[in-house]
Amino acid sequence: MLSPDPMPLTVKDAEALLKDFICNDVISPISEAENAKIQQALLLLTRESEYQMIGICADSKEQALTALTDYLKAFQYSINVGENALDTVEGAVYLKFNGRHQTFYISPYLEKYRGVLISFQSTEEDGINGVYGHFPLDLFA
Repeated sequence: MLSPDPMPLTVKDAEALLKDFICNDVISPISEAENAKIQQALLLLTRESEYQMIGICADSKEQALTALTDYLKAFQYSINVGENALDTVEGAVYLKFNGRHQTFYISPYLEKYRGVLISFQSTEEDGINGVYGHFPLDLFA
């Protein structure tokens, strides 16, 4: 559980913090304090957006499903990932979750990136709309 921050993040602060993760080739080690701040920023944007799309780039289907389950739980989605039929894919995968329709898609993934991409979506023009990541697969583990 996150401890309360004496100075809560604003949406602008959260977006600025998360911009540092846009399409990094390698995710650098993150301290526990940085991890908590990133979690706080993601949770704030989740609350402020209407829905999210989450893309997982992982070495295996199992690793992707574990990461997606952790992120969905943190984002308070009440969906059981294991109950959704997904194609069998060997090796590295890209697993996508569409929060609006609560659907899943999986495919082989040949790129070098590993981690989680999050697209925050709002129908309002001035709402939260943006893609951030790659975040660590185990950020919410």
